[in-house]
Amino acid sequence: MFGYYMPVKLKAGENIVTESPDGLILGSRAMIVTGRSSGKRSGALADVTAILEERSVPYTVYDRVENNPSIEAAAEGGAAAREYGADFIIAIGGGSPLDAAKAIAVYAANPPGNGFELYDIFKGVYENKPLPMAAIPTTAGTGSEVTPYSILTLHREQTKRSFSSPEVFFKTAFLDGRYIANLPLQTLRNTAVDALSHLIEGFTNKKSSPSSDYIALEGMRVLGGGLEILKDSLPPAELCTELLWAATLGGMVIAQTGTTIVHSMGYPLTYHKDIPHGMANGLLLGEYMRLADRELPWKTDLCLEALGLGSLDELCALLKLLLPCETAFTEEELAEWTKTTIAAKNVKTCPFEVTRGLEISIYKKCLL
Repeated sequence: MFGYYMPVKLKAGENIVTESPDGLILGSRAMIVTGRSSGKRSGALADVTAILEERSVPYTVYDRVENNPSIEAAAEGGAAAREYGADFIIAIGGGSPLDAAKAIAVYAANPPGNGFELYDIFKGVYENKPLPMAAIPTTAGTGSEVTPYSILTLHREQTKRSFSSPEVFFKTAFLDGRYIANLPLQTLRNTAVDALSHLIEGFTNKKSSPSSDYIALEGMRVLGGGLEILKDSLPPAELCTELLWAATLGGMVIAQTGTTIVHSMGYPLTYHKDIPHGMANGLLLGEYMRLADRELPWKTDLCLEALGLGSLDELCALLKLLLPCETAFTEEELAEWTKTTIAAKNVKTCPFEVTRGLEISIYKKCLL
């Protein structure tokens, strides 16, 4: 018995935003949520504002989304949306702006105070429906454009935490590989590995199903050639669209299954060491796969086949090449982090039994 739910209307292709913008305008007054540079650098912001101006739709640009957005920043964005009177949101950027937009949409409709407090966002049920949203991803990694998840930084807990609600699925997502073509090589590598971690974690997850497995294997097949090219150079334009599609497939997978300890153990690396999210996942992914292989060797074989790789050693070597990391770690801080990571919900969805001792061992093998 299994189900499948992913209500986002996907539109993909070169110049898809300008040539087929139906589904972009979801109300009468827009807030564009983006990062400080992602919308401008990609060209997506200029495309969107031109459409809004052509159709006489008032808009404001909220470009204060930082990397790894905090819950406080999301609430600030919600207040800005209310003050402007926005009734829909267009999110432009990588995982941070897209995740922030989901939280902003919740806070815009449910301001903290009067019965709804800041951390109530993690309950996943809201008195007032979040503002409707359209998404334009400008990195090929998180797949946030097709998931019901938003990951926020919690400074009081010194980590990141996700909330989930079917009400924060985007209404429409526009996929155009042109918007990721100018990213730096290492950013493309990090985000591609983020997509890979979603595909693998979803495929090996206890919540996986025939439908999610089918999508995961297709995503790995699409992604495999791109990872090989990213070892040496920037990808050609046509491959950028494939990378973006693979990331979206990864998002479609984890929208059904959730993630595993690769993600929860990766969050402290990002919070404490400022390691990009995709790189943090990738540093742990090889050892996770070795553990999963003991329980699900047939699934490991299918992963490797789809990626065009011959062995787990080959996968680990590829990850090491793609993710150069010179950050220093101590045994003490690794052990300290596991006090939080062992309590994560995705511990229970791993294909193998997870203890705090095992998490410490994984950290040591991967980072020391």
